[in-house]
Amino acid sequence: MATETLPKDPDLSDSERQQILEGDAKFHRLGWKRLTVISIVEAIALGSLGLPSAFATLGMVAGVIMTIGLGFVAIYAGYNIGETKLKYPQVGHYADVGRLLLGNIGSKIFVGSFVALLVFVIGSHCLTGAIAFQTITQSNVCSIVFSVVSAAILMLLAIPPSFAEIAILGYIDFASIIVAIGVTMIATGIQSSSGTGEFVNDMIPWSAWPKEGITFPAAIVATNNIVFAYSFAGCLPSFMEDMHTPKDYVKTLWWMGGIQIVVYTLTGSIIYAFVGQGVKSPALLSAGPVISRVVFGIALPVIFISGSINTTVVCRYIHGKVYRDSVIRYVNTSKGWMTWLGLVFSVTILAWIIADAIPIFSELLSIISALFVSGLSFYIPPIMWYVLLREGAWYEKHNLKTAILNGIVFVVGIIIFGCGTYASIAELIDKFQSGSVGKPFTCSS
Repeated sequence: MATETLPKDPDLSDSERQQILEGDAKFHRLGWKRLTVISIVEAIALGSLGLPSAFATLGMVAGVIMTIGLGFVAIYAGYNIGETKLKYPQVGHYADVGRLLLGNIGSKIFVGSFVALLVFVIGSHCLTGAIAFQTITQSNVCSIVFSVVSAAILMLLAIPPSFAEIAILGYIDFASIIVAIGVTMIATGIQSSSGTGEFVNDMIPWSAWPKEGITFPAAIVATNNIVFAYSFAGCLPSFMEDMHTPKDYVKTLWWMGGIQIVVYTLTGSIIYAFVGQGVKSPALLSAGPVISRVVFGIALPVIFISGSINTTVVCRYIHGKVYRDSVIRYVNTSKGWMTWLGLVFSVTILAWIIADAIPIFSELLSIISALFVSGLSFYIPPIMWYVLLREGAWYEKHNLKTAILNGIVFVVGIIIFGCGTYASIAELIDKFQSGSVGKPFTCSS
């Protein structure tokens, strides 16, 4: 059932009460099937594009094990988040969990992490959009121009404030990424078997084991690219808030998680097997100049629709908090629309700045994973169980198995955070110092 109630304010006019009722109905009409589509769209986007490169670094064996293992860990952590939302209906977004765990200080920390994660993810979509336009047009236009165009498209698609409305675009989005990945697989497979294609001439075959001379930072960055692919947990409470039957989230969690694991494992392993060590990141660049232009064209919906969903999530949170006790939060009045559009614009601009400040796809994903996904999707959900969901001592017979599982998930998250942060920064500094990438806010690719 919806958690919103009609305010008992005697000063409200009949028209305001009607607007509140209409707004509440608009924001609570999402079913689990549409939620599955939105979740898949939000999840299976940029994450899948970085996997073949991660496999090339880690090797086929470690790549497959990490992809499947982290997938099930993320599903289990997501279950804890969903159960917390059901037990505490006042949790409208992930950031609200902070107050339950640590009071006002926890609320501020969680708000900062939640907002920062989504803004960084939007920035990664902006960066990918710029790469896509450069690849498609093959022009000498300054890359900043393409990133501005990407930001504008992301902003326009984020204008609808209801997730039920966005779900309609989700079907296009999901078809887009599946077709783009499929075409890349087929194209690289044909080129590999026939001995044609640019990457075949100097191709180093795939290996079951990590590539020779791999450094610790490089291995962690590759692992974090897989972690990023399972970053759906941060948006789960926000999506559940729009559901008419929130307990159905479990169906979505298993469908989404299962589809993610299958798509990610196949994408990473097959494209890496066809291309070998020369696989690029994003993976769509590996199909050769002509095919890459085609698949990036096909992938444009997923780049922008998925990114705009993250914009909607973070703006819904901020807008709802600022106008918590006002009809304005429903975005169905003139002032509601004005404040909503201004917020969408501001968030998109901030994300664009991040995209141009860190113009390297793999490293940007790795930084996001280490700083934010490690907590929101891995080590914080076990804390939710220990503090908010557990009934009785952790060592009691009925809790012991769950306590051990949550302990494992917690350790995984802490390792991702500690090692990942160090490795991501080290790799980023090394690439800037070596001149292998362009400087921030310049026209270089």
